Amino acid sequence: MSYQVLARKWRPKAFPELAGQEHVLQTLVHALDHQRLHHAYLFTGTRGVGKTTIARILAKCLNCEEGVSATPCERCDACVEISNGRFMDLIEVDAASRTKVEDTRDLLDNVQYAPVKGRFKVYLIDEVHMLSTHSFNALLKTLEEPPSHVKFLLATTDPQKLPVTILSRCLQFNLKNLTPRKIVDYLRMVLEAEDIASEDAALWHLANAAAGSMRDALTLLDQAISFGGGQVREATVIDLLGTPDQRIIFGLVEALRDQDGKTILERVATLAESNPDYRRQLEQLLALFHRLAVAQAVPEALDNSQGDRRAVIDLAGQLPAEDVQLWYQMALQTLQDMTIAVDRRMVFEMGLLRMLAFTPDPAGMPPETAEPDQDEKKKPDLRPSASEDGRPAPERTPESSSGSASGVDTDSAATPDSAPAPVIEPESASEADGLSWSADEATPTRADESSAVTLAQLDNRNWVDVVSALGLHGVAGNVLANCALQNCIASDLHLVLDPGQSALYRPEEHDLLFARALGGYFGQPVNVRVEIAASQQESPAARRQRLKQERAAAALRQFSNDPGVREIMDRFHAQLDESSLQYSEER
Repeated sequence: MSYQVLARKWRPKAFPELAGQEHVLQTLVHALDHQRLHHAYLFTGTRGVGKTTIARILAKCLNCEEGVSATPCERCDACVEISNGRFMDLIEVDAASRTKVEDTRDLLDNVQYAPVKGRFKVYLIDEVHMLSTHSFNALLKTLEEPPSHVKFLLATTDPQKLPVTILSRCLQFNLKNLTPRKIVDYLRMVLEAEDIASEDAALWHLANAAAGSMRDALTLLDQAISFGGGQVREATVIDLLGTPDQRIIFGLVEALRDQDGKTILERVATLAESNPDYRRQLEQLLALFHRLAVAQAVPEALDNSQGDRRAVIDLAGQLPAEDVQLWYQMALQTLQDMTIAVDRRMVFEMGLLRMLAFTPDPAGMPPETAEPDQDEKKKPDLRPSASEDGRPAPERTPESSSGSASGVDTDSAATPDSAPAPVIEPESASEADGLSWSADEATPTRADESSAVTLAQLDNRNWVDVVSALGLHGVAGNVLANCALQNCIASDLHLVLDPGQSALYRPEEHDLLFARALGGYFGQPVNVRVEIAASQQESPAARRQRLKQERAAAALRQFSNDPGVREIMDRFHAQLDESSLQYSEER
């Protein structure tokens, strides 16, 4: 017996065997069971989603010898012959090869005659949009006034090309592309029935390559079985399809997270060994950035289309959301650069190195050979610095370090008699430097004993210092920074999280992480309870924002009252455009 390809062998023969398209099946089943039959049905959708399969099953339901129903018997002559493609009263036409009006007229000449064996004479016209205008006109008359024994089943991938007069005389059903999950489930069922070993990861690759088409998925599965010597393994499917290895794509993002340029170049070199399509690799990287952004913004909306939902969520929790957004924009620009580049590998590498170069420093400050102590950080920088022409620059005063405005230099505008405006001092060193969190989920180190806050001393005011010292960043650091300390009783900490910042909060992960980090800081076990609610207390993130706004307002007042600025405004009858001022904090 000759081999039958999987796409034909596993073609559904009844409605329950179909994968997906529930919205279509429900309507057809109700119509058949209640004898509410239309004379013309139009099935639309992309290739391989089941248009002609549903049409053939419908023809079987209409002509089953046991009566019209949604469950044909599969035993009578009509059912068997329709399944085998030799039922005389099922006339299948490929409109792509019979576009002339003469072909349509020849086809419709026999419409008036009763069926030979069945209950209905069924015309199944595939790719009906390929008919010529004259052919549609010839078909229109029959669709308007068909004989009672005739049913038309039309299928097309391009319904926009059908005349409105045809569309208005048909019941239209739009078939959807199948989700990767439905395709994977169906392929797994086929492989179990065929007794063929497989890996789930390989099936996900096949499902994504099929792009919603079950027929394409079965065809690719056939090819994968042959290529893999009777097995379906991820490695062989990747080689067969030429798809990017998702592990390498994940590795590139992890290297970006770690600011590891050497690993990035090593992974690109590994990719180059298989002579990849770098544009496709970049598209996969873009897709991963998109899924990371979804995982950070709305975790419950993240699908499992590639079987890696857990891995994406874990990686998203280790990355600042702003970095993911930045990388996505840079990857998008790199994709545009590839259209004009000769060496695509070079463009791919440069795109990754650009992401590496422009990613903000995790600690929020430029790299230095030595970390200044806290007392030095608090002091304003009063040392003169060299100007571009080599001459010493004017000494920096507290007034000039409070803020800067575009277009005006307050140092040069100030007069010797100008009195400095009061400078807003931060409440603590952590507030002066801004809140930032460093390496992901590292075991926290105990703060210097002379400055560490003890558990007995902990209150909402020094809570900001504790949060800053914990060493958390990314999603976990952002969540904790938006938690206010409600109370601390013995070793039990009650935190209140702002509802507007709770989208990324995952109790099962974050509560344990916070307890471990705080326990390491205080040197004793700590219990953490996070409540999502509005709080009268100020969270570290809210305090940071308030202080920033206060410093900006103070800098604006200082600039507005500067004698040099006032002199310029008086001399030129000018007005200060506050919206044009730009405030920046110096570290």
